[in-house]
Amino acid sequence: MAFPKAHPSASLYVGDLLPTVTEANLFEIFTNIGHIASIRVCRDHLTKRSLGYAYVNYLQVTDAERALDTLNNTPIKGRPCRIMWCQRDPSVRKSGVGNIFIKNLDPSIGHKELYDTFSAFGNILSCKVAFDENGHSKGFGFVHFESQESANRAITEVNDKMIYHRIVYVGKFESKKERHQQIESSWTNVYIKDISPEISDSEIRDIFGHYGNITSAVIMRKEDGSSKGFGFVNFEKHEDAVRSVDTLHQKPLGTEQKILWCGRAQKRNEREAELKNRFKIIKMERIKQYTGINLYIKNLDDNIKEEQLRREFSVFGNIRSLKIMTDEKKNSKGFGFICFDTPEEASRAISEMNNRPLQGTSKPLYVAFHEPKEIRRQKLAQEQLQRKQNPRPNMLQAVYPPPGYSYPPNAGPPQYIYPSQLVRQPPRNWPAYPQVYPTNPTRPSQRSGVPRKMPPPIAARYPMEPLSLEQLTLYPQDQQKILLGEKLFVLIQKKIPDKAGKITGMILDAGWTLEELWSLLESDEKLKDKIDEALVVLKSTAEPLL
Repeated sequence: MAFPKAHPSASLYVGDLLPTVTEANLFEIFTNIGHIASIRVCRDHLTKRSLGYAYVNYLQVTDAERALDTLNNTPIKGRPCRIMWCQRDPSVRKSGVGNIFIKNLDPSIGHKELYDTFSAFGNILSCKVAFDENGHSKGFGFVHFESQESANRAITEVNDKMIYHRIVYVGKFESKKERHQQIESSWTNVYIKDISPEISDSEIRDIFGHYGNITSAVIMRKEDGSSKGFGFVNFEKHEDAVRSVDTLHQKPLGTEQKILWCGRAQKRNEREAELKNRFKIIKMERIKQYTGINLYIKNLDDNIKEEQLRREFSVFGNIRSLKIMTDEKKNSKGFGFICFDTPEEASRAISEMNNRPLQGTSKPLYVAFHEPKEIRRQKLAQEQLQRKQNPRPNMLQAVYPPPGYSYPPNAGPPQYIYPSQLVRQPPRNWPAYPQVYPTNPTRPSQRSGVPRKMPPPIAARYPMEPLSLEQLTLYPQDQQKILLGEKLFVLIQKKIPDKAGKITGMILDAGWTLEELWSLLESDEKLKDKIDEALVVLKSTAEPLL
């Protein structure tokens, strides 16, 4: 019994989309073809930013076919989109079967022109011209045919032929790994540097000529003819080039006996990628090396010197390094770093010194394990994402007095606090709203009978004396943030009026101590740093505009 042939999928892949393209934009375009089951723009799971492609699912296969025929290369917000059948089996894409590579393309050739040129050789699954960030062609592209026979026919017919006034190269597509393996097994060009100035081209040819036949040997020179200290030697055979590098690398050469450097000649993008990976590895090793022993310290008084900091922290263990950060005028920035030998010493320093002032100062220190900037930003982005996924009222809003209440002549603008559902309601025995309370009222403790300080209720802040840190600590923890939020909001609103509420909420929800938050009121520079961090997170998690 023969099984019927399965119907093809009605799902389309839509690529090369601008980051601002949303599901609504795609629906307006694709719904003209037929009934749509669903549309999804793929986004980064952390930042929720568009990855530049989407999936459009039709109810009928015929509608999907018509959309592929009529809407492919249609501009969406000014950029032509690239549509192909959704291929859910990754092995088909990764196998390379039917995939060809084209280079030396004319800059005027786009997806459509490339598709029109190669569609004569068979059914095309996908077709793409590579563009840079400015929308300019990089001069190469890819065509994925349904069968390898179509790909072979395209290579035979078009390779070394002229397209749009340029002779193009067409060949079988090779993955980056395959290309790298091929280069490593066939390179012949040797790059040499740290060459002594007196070494000539002929001497380089003689030295390297001992290892095989050379097609060229040149030392790069300045306009006046003096050596730039580097050059190239190209061999006929790969094996001879490898043998010369293995023998002459790190060997002294010339009258100055400078140590010669030899290696495979690389293109600029190869060198940059290699250096980037190397630095990334070094950076990760350094982060791993100092994790658990490097401390971050802030809220330092301007007169604190490294000697005093070292003296007070050396009681917890041996200090590898200590640094107070300074500006260009050598003035303290109020924070620094201390690195201990062991995690136990660092942990002991945190438990003993966090929230405690140094000798001769009144500001409590903030001491914690140092986290690299990338990790801090990632945590902030994750916190912001969690707040978006679990929304709750965290925007500051104006609080107005009850009807009939008149402001004193010197009263300022209305204060700002969190919405009422986040505010703990005052006890019923507190007097009515307009009544003014003393700054530090007292009442006997229910247990000891000894008078204790009580904070004025939140509902009675019109008018009252300026709030101090000592007074703030008398309030319940949730009300402390409300009072801080009012003051921070006013300061942030002067700098970033349109995002003051969001930034204030982010700062208050970031988990910093009361002393840290209070220091933002006292230091405009610290507040600016926190605002900048919040703006980075807001920018990275911003939803695309419709």
